This record gives sequence, structure tokens and C-alpha cells, in this order.
Amino acid sequence: MTGDEVIGTARVPDGVELRLIHNAGDFAIMLEHNELMSSDLSISEEALATLTCERLGGRAEPQLLIGGYGMGFTLRAALSALGEDASVTVAELVPEIIEWARGPMRSLTAGCLDDPRVVLVMDDVAMLIDAAREAYDAILLDVDNGPEGLTRRLNDDLYSRRGLQAAMSALRPKGILAIWSAEPDAAFTAQLQAAGFEVAEILIDTPPDDKGDHHAIWFARKA
Repeated sequence: MTGDEVIGTARVPDGVELRLIHNAGDFAIMLEHNELMSSDLSISEEALATLTCERLGGRAEPQLLIGGYGMGFTLRAALSALGEDASVTVAELVPEIIEWARGPMRSLTAGCLDDPRVVLVMDDVAMLIDAAREAYDAILLDVDNGPEGLTRRLNDDLYSRRGLQAAMSALRPKGILAIWSAEPDAAFTAQLQAAGFEVAEILIDTPPDDKGDHHAIWFARKA
């Protein structure tokens, strides 16, 4: 697009190259010609957090794990919805994502990474899930455009039967695995159910200037 300024590039470990683009006050993170996220489109990423927190109810000292910082929409929405007794671990694999958040996008970040409730871990969210046993009230994943490894093929394991079983083990009773997707996927709904989760798939309207598409969020509750 005319006027695009490339602010920086980043290589996802064992994966693709990302570009941070600036244009007319807005930022976008691009994979080739695909826009992975944009500062002017955040409704469904925020809903990933707010709807998860609603489903958790008034749990005392909730522990959340967010996979992928992105532009921080999900983190900021979670912090707004949660009380001071909450703890939110953010797993981000790409150092440049955090450098961009603290640098050119610091006004958008709004200090959320410095919130005392936040623990930032520069590692693969799958590692944290695999290491946990009934540690989290909710696990929120927005590391790809859906239940497949778009940015790195190793992410496929997150959505596999083994990966879903690991998430089940990492969740506390009645805990929630919430997964963001750019589009619905009936086969993945069935896969979550087969793994033993109680599943609700919610479609989120995107603004009219985004062609009226729907993003999808799965809320998979541990029985």
C-alpha cells in the first residue's frame, strides 16, 4: 500500500519473517502480504480476554496464561477485566515483538507490560503448557491465524490431540482454553470435543470496512 513504512523485521524461531508496517498513524504486523494484526482492528482480540474473564466468573486470584503478545490487545483487555489479585503470564517467542511494543508502539502498549500483575516469559507458550499441572484458570492462545501453525510449523502441536491433552492437564478444574481464529473451523470444534472439553464457538463481527467477516473464538472448558 502507498505510504507504508517498514519499521522493522523479525524472524520467528523455526518459522517465518514478520514485518512491522506503519501507515498514517496505524501499525500492522505482516507475513508477506497477509496482515496478521493491525492497530485499527482489535475487537475480536479484546473479546478473547473479556469473554474468557466473564466465563471465569469471580474466581479468587485467577491465573491466566496468554500465548502471544501481538499488539497487546488481549493483555490490556484482560487487565481491565481482572482484579488486583490476578496474575497474567504472557509467553512471547519473538524478542522483536516486545521491542516494538516498548519502542515505536509504546503509546499503544500503554504500560501494560509493566503492570505488576504481568509476568513476561520470552519462550514458547507450549513449553509453559507442557510444564504445568492444574496451574491456570485460563489459557488464551492467539499465536496463529487459527488452529494451525501459520507462523511456525511447530505450532501445529498446540492444536493436536497431544497439545490439547497438555492444555487440559495445565488447567485447573473448570478452567478454560480459549483460542482465537481468523475464521470458523467445524473440524476443530469436533477435535476439542473429542479431547474431552465442553466447547462453545463464538463468532465475532469485524467492522464493515473489513468486508464484514467473522473471527471465531473457541471456549473449551475443562470438565
